Amino acid sequence: MLKGERDIVIESNPLQVAVANVDGINWVHVFYESGLAGNVLYTVADGGKRAVGFKLSDGMEPPAELDAFKWARQKSKLAGTIRGSYFVIKGEHPPID
Repeated sequence: MLKGERDIVIESNPLQVAVANVDGINWVHVFYESGLAGNVLYTVADGGKRAVGFKLSDGMEPPAELDAFKWARQKSKLAGTIRGSYFVIKGEHPPID
């Protein structure tokens, strides 16, 4: 999906993937060796929400393949400072199982 939508290939190795389907919404989370976390929210119904989000570990600089994104900061009592970015998925993709 990243390659097809934005020609993005994450260079870091994925460590863990979690997949869930809750009330017709597919959630996929990928945690990378570099500290990057990515997630995909994909509503199965036509016209639903579809987006890809990224979060950086505290103190981590964005990887080169994500340099073009703007990164917002948010303070969290539990996680310190969270930096994140996202983009809306425009194309159609098969459901994630």
